Amino acid sequence: MTMMSNRNGESETHAIRNQRFFQMEHYWYYTTREGVNIGPFDSCIQAEQGVAEFIEFICAADDKVVQAFKQCARVAA
Repeated sequence: MTMMSNRNGESETHAIRNQRFFQMEHYWYYTTREGVNIGPFDSCIQAEQGVAEFIEFICAADDKVVQAFKQCARVAA
């Protein structure tokens, strides 16, 4: 089983979060920790690349951007 690094605030090692990816009508999507579905992607591999890019973006983003994203996620839910 492949292991990922911990999220902020997590103390244990976790396996890759496969439930993050799903397929609907021949397209692939991923779900953020905030519950936002992002896609469509033509393949699961592209969705995996997309989530890696999203995580890289969020980690480098200014805190105001992260908070705005979280706020939009709450409104959309």
